[in-house]
Amino acid sequence: MLDLTEHWVGVAAVMLFAGAYVLVITEEYTHIRKSKPVMLAAGLIWALVALQYTATDDTHVVAEAVREYLAEFAELFLFLLAAMTYVNAMSERNVFLALRDQLAKRSLTYHSLFWITGILSFFLSPVIDNLTTSLVMCAVVMAVGQGNARFIALGCINIVVAANAGGAFSPFGDITTLMVWQRGVLHFGDFFALFLPSLVNYVVPAAIMSLGISREVPMRTEADTSVVLRRGARRIMLLFGLTITLAVSFHNFLHLPPFLGMMTGLACLKFFGYYMRVTSEGSLVDRFNGGELGDTPAFDSFREVARVEWDTLLFFFGVIMCVGGLGFIGYLANLSTFIYGELGPTIANILVGVVSALIDNIPVMVAVLEMEPSMSTQQWLLVTLTAGVGGSLLSIGSAAGIALMGQARGQYTFFSHLRWTPAIALGYALSIWLHMFLNRDLAGIMPGS
Repeated sequence: MLDLTEHWVGVAAVMLFAGAYVLVITEEYTHIRKSKPVMLAAGLIWALVALQYTATDDTHVVAEAVREYLAEFAELFLFLLAAMTYVNAMSERNVFLALRDQLAKRSLTYHSLFWITGILSFFLSPVIDNLTTSLVMCAVVMAVGQGNARFIALGCINIVVAANAGGAFSPFGDITTLMVWQRGVLHFGDFFALFLPSLVNYVVPAAIMSLGISREVPMRTEADTSVVLRRGARRIMLLFGLTITLAVSFHNFLHLPPFLGMMTGLACLKFFGYYMRVTSEGSLVDRFNGGELGDTPAFDSFREVARVEWDTLLFFFGVIMCVGGLGFIGYLANLSTFIYGELGPTIANILVGVVSALIDNIPVMVAVLEMEPSMSTQQWLLVTLTAGVGGSLLSIGSAAGIALMGQARGQYTFFSHLRWTPAIALGYALSIWLHMFLNRDLAGIMPGS
């Protein structure tokens, strides 16, 4: 491969990626979906690289590299497609609304609700991912905290920190952990060594923030009507658990990519959708709702596929291809030599978390995986931890924080989060120290052994 890091092609590629990411960060103001600039930048970067290779006899090398990165994205895409479809199906069957309703109608104090929503976020995010968890729990906080802007702001910060921390110790909890697991760097069970460090990362700032939460009982402002689970909701939850089990089993016992287990589970959901359709004709299982009788509306698994967050999936495509292009040019090899060779893996991995708070953890982790630094299992777990929880330092550092700024607009803001960054940073530092202490036996073990 040619070293184009000092060539005009390399400089242009960096500028294209930087410009695209500026548009991603400013999506809230420009209203340009984040997938558009990175997809455009990806195409232009690889076109420039291919143009430079036309003067050599190795034109096929570029095409082969593109196919390798496409295969990497395809695995991630199919895994997330299945997971997102299940989450959409559970949402459509009122699973999350029922959870919100049960919490909102209980006579709990603001202080209790603060801890309950945080703890639920911590334990739900390893299963249904940190973004979905944050949106569900934010709805709870806003429902019970109407008129109490301080509680809503602190509740949202607490949810973001808890969801990001909970997602760090599970292969399913965050895109970064999923990428690390699917790449085969860490085994499924390795991630659970991060449970206690992740717990500390959440509990420390939560304990500090809870001191500012009132112990009053909020007044009920919602109607007393209860949300009823729609037909098939519990069975879909069971199928989701089965699907996760299939993904883990395919990877651990059959040595197949996890996405194959997820797609097999998605097929089960589709067969269940067929069963729901043929058995719901003429039934009045659900009451009149939304202008339809019978199953309201009839469950359609393909509709849930259509409701998948396609902007997010295409964003991942753009990021993987952009970072892959920069790596093919030679920048990632040079960067790896500096930060992992000169600074050492521990400092480098701690900085990864800090950087992820500024530009999101997904491109940062993609870059680390493409660098392929030679690190022990302890260090790979460290970078997984820091990339996962480092985004909590700022509201713009994670998808959960960005989503909640939109959902609780004007009440949870960049500056309301920034006031508590020192407390979050304390949790970040303590979680790193605890990991290095508890998992010191893994310092001499290489991944895969």
